[in-house]
Amino acid sequence: MADTTESTTTITTNSASEIPKTTVTGRWADEPDDEPELPTPSSSSMTVNEEKIDLNSLAIDESKKKDSGFLDDPEDSNIEAVTSGETPYTSAVRFEELHLSQELLKGLYVEMKFERPSKIQSISLPMILTPPYKNLIAQAHNGSGKTTCFVLGMLSRVDPKLAAPQALCICPTRELAIQNMEVLLKMGKFTGITSELGLPADKANYIPIAKRAPVTAQVIIGTPGTINKWITAKKLGTSELKILVFDEADHMLADGGFKEDSVRIMKEIVKRNNSCQVLLFSATFNDVVKAFVTKIVKELFVNKEYNQLFVKKEELSLDSVKQYKVSVPDELSKILVIKDKIMDLGQKVGQTIIFVRTRKSAGMLHEALVKYGYEVTTIQGAMTQEDRDKIVKEFKDGLTHVLISTDVLARGFDQSQVNLVVNYDLPVVYDNPTQPDNEVYLHRIGRAGRFGRKGAVFNLLCGERDEKIMEKIERHFNHYVAEVRSWTSNEDFEDALKKAGLM
Repeated sequence: MADTTESTTTITTNSASEIPKTTVTGRWADEPDDEPELPTPSSSSMTVNEEKIDLNSLAIDESKKKDSGFLDDPEDSNIEAVTSGETPYTSAVRFEELHLSQELLKGLYVEMKFERPSKIQSISLPMILTPPYKNLIAQAHNGSGKTTCFVLGMLSRVDPKLAAPQALCICPTRELAIQNMEVLLKMGKFTGITSELGLPADKANYIPIAKRAPVTAQVIIGTPGTINKWITAKKLGTSELKILVFDEADHMLADGGFKEDSVRIMKEIVKRNNSCQVLLFSATFNDVVKAFVTKIVKELFVNKEYNQLFVKKEELSLDSVKQYKVSVPDELSKILVIKDKIMDLGQKVGQTIIFVRTRKSAGMLHEALVKYGYEVTTIQGAMTQEDRDKIVKEFKDGLTHVLISTDVLARGFDQSQVNLVVNYDLPVVYDNPTQPDNEVYLHRIGRAGRFGRKGAVFNLLCGERDEKIMEKIERHFNHYVAEVRSWTSNEDFEDALKKAGLM
């Protein structure tokens, strides 16, 4: 996104009036990769080694992170695998069974500190890494280890001696692209494989695309608008691509997401390399998107066979994350719940993300909590890229404990110390506010309880419309959400957290 809107650089004490209230229509997560009404170009390179976006400066301080509430493995036992053709696959109990290089194994054990594959990894990695390298459509719980699957898949297919793009990963947001690159750099530390981020640049670092050098990095991770421009300008060659990944693929290929850019990228790749393996990963795939995904993959690529991994929708909300609904009489009461219950209790259980529907709500809640004397940070799509990077880094380092966010962080944002999620506003379909956005709801609650850790979610309901939206969410997932009896009772909130295993 060519995000040129000005925003404050004060992180913990800025008022709502300092937070941009620009509205953007028609896109998910408050985060288009490009804004056509803004004339500023947005496609300059941000390589890992350049100062433009220094991942070392964004690297998380591991000394500030504590590991608590870790469970042995998320409950992914009900993954359904549908394989095509006659290629046999055997689940991998150990990473050594995948015939990985010693450099990759060292990255997994030394840098990532893994002991064995998770459930989704043990099932999907043999499908990804076994010739003839069939396409894969994979859905699994949030926090179950999907990122490792496709990052390991990309690294394992790269020839370190060939200085050309060989693996490409497309992500819906800047934050997710940076996060995936951090994983790739850790996992691939000993391989010598080169990598580059394809993200919109800010005004200060803008370089006309015609003047930038062709991409020679072997793995590219970026957002769809920028990657599309690089390919169109013939700065990103696709003839040597062996593997193409779409993270949060359901949104990347949905009408309300980045479908047009994503399909254009696939078509450009097919022109020069139609044997490229395609991996589509997400925690959610509705039937419409699933049908389109299978159709487009089968029509475009020579390798028309594809494998599938799916989880029943009623099993998607992790058992380790306890969901609650809190009925309040008015909008002011929502703020009081945050002030009197969440801010104090949240400090005792870890970090908290509060999801709001709009930038205006984010600014209003931020201003109210600051006036009450609380330190909070807020992130939304109108902020500058530098401010967003700083806010995410401080939160991941544990320097801040409460983060207010639009849905820009709903998908894929991985922070192990987030044990509490609050839906200040329930997610609704953009052009039909009486209908819940079930997929976004699932992604939001998945920010708590990462990789099997314990977590709790409080849904704040104000009025009949919220009550009906919550009922529709419960019916969709076939999962009753328990109610906190009184929004004014400290004991009821503490009891909810105890039942969630957090107190």
